[in-house]
Amino acid sequence: MVDISTTLSGIKLDNPVIPASGTFGFGYEFADYYDINILGSISFKGTTAEPRFGNPTPRIAECTEGLINSVGLQNPGVEKVVNEELPHLAKFYKKPLIANISGFSLDEYKLCAEKMDAVDQVGIIEVNISCPNVHGGGISFGTNAAAAASVAKTVRSVTNKPVYIKLTPNVTDITEIARAVEAEGADGISMINTLLGMRINLKTKKPVIANKMGGFSGPAIFPVACRMIYQVYEAVNIPIIGMGGVRSADDVIELMLAGASAVQVGAENLVNPYACKDIIEALPEACEKYGINKLSDIIGGAH
Repeated sequence: MVDISTTLSGIKLDNPVIPASGTFGFGYEFADYYDINILGSISFKGTTAEPRFGNPTPRIAECTEGLINSVGLQNPGVEKVVNEELPHLAKFYKKPLIANISGFSLDEYKLCAEKMDAVDQVGIIEVNISCPNVHGGGISFGTNAAAAASVAKTVRSVTNKPVYIKLTPNVTDITEIARAVEAEGADGISMINTLLGMRINLKTKKPVIANKMGGFSGPAIFPVACRMIYQVYEAVNIPIIGMGGVRSADDVIELMLAGASAVQVGAENLVNPYACKDIIEALPEACEKYGINKLSDIIGGAH
């Protein structure tokens, strides 16, 4: 019998498969399709201090082996998420959740972290640092080591829950950012967020997306994710949740060999609502094929 369980900062997961934030709503939407309790955890929709309508449309563009999105963190705001969305999700899902939070200032990150710290359902706080810093010239928190570290320090100061910083790949040296957030108390890393991409409509000769550019995700970015996870695993001593183009059990195993302790599935959920279920069900057979008896034993095995 293959053991496909894993552990993140002392929290045991029945398996390493987690729907990625922004691709699975608040989770309960998928309960009509299958029993979502089979999931290792759920990283629910990215939450900000205030409600956000998101960016203007069109905000999705198809690409070869992927898609570009510029949704703009559309969400009902942290108060409604905590008071309405999460209690509703609790009717369908009984395991610890991953709360993905975003902010445009340190105060916003602090507020969201404080709110999520008080929610018993939340096991891990995942901090998206790909947002522009409105008090720092609009540069993304995640592209500057000092700014990334300041977010990690701020969130760490207001919660006792494990804090995982979600890194952007749109940097020259991702290991510098990873080391910076580890130094300020991050318990783990989530990576990678989307690459920056663009499409142009040949008929109108204008960008397809109203916001011109957006986050590129899907199978095409998998080799980039694998490479960056491999690099960060060697640079830090905290666990990694890997993601970026995952669509099969083999992909999960590959990212775990690179250094991930668990794996999130993103864009594939938008193609196939059963993606996570299919991967979980395929994992034991895939492990047997590669001679793996205990999945957690292979973490970082490629090093």
